[in-house]
Amino acid sequence: MDELAQIKTSKKEFLEKIEGIILWNEWIEIIKPCYYKGERGNKPCDLELMLRINILQNLYDLSDMKVMTEVIDSRAFSNFCGVDSSNQIPDGDTIGRFRNILVNNGIQEKLVLQVTKILNSKGLLLKKEL
Repeated sequence: MDELAQIKTSKKEFLEKIEGIILWNEWIEIIKPCYYKGERGNKPCDLELMLRINILQNLYDLSDMKVMTEVIDSRAFSNFCGVDSSNQIPDGDTIGRFRNILVNNGIQEKLVLQVTKILNSKGLLLKKEL
């Protein structure tokens, strides 16, 4: 049994709340038409994993490289993303390209507004606007 995995921290508790309020399937369907299809070149990263990393990046105001290292370093982040190996985590450039897809297609702003609205309705306030 992994003792550290059982310990509740404020970060783990907050991310559990986020897990429960995000409309994962709905958001994936919104992003899917804009996402890299992988018809040529590298196979695309899992869309839900990329979305989860993007949410962490926005919630914690992290750069592309910093969110990548935090998913590796933080048990709460890796659990939220559903990864158990650093090999599953995309590099900073891939994270940046995904963020740009969301921004350039007007999706990032919609997701941020939706998360902020849901958090506010549940009495959870962010210290910054996403």
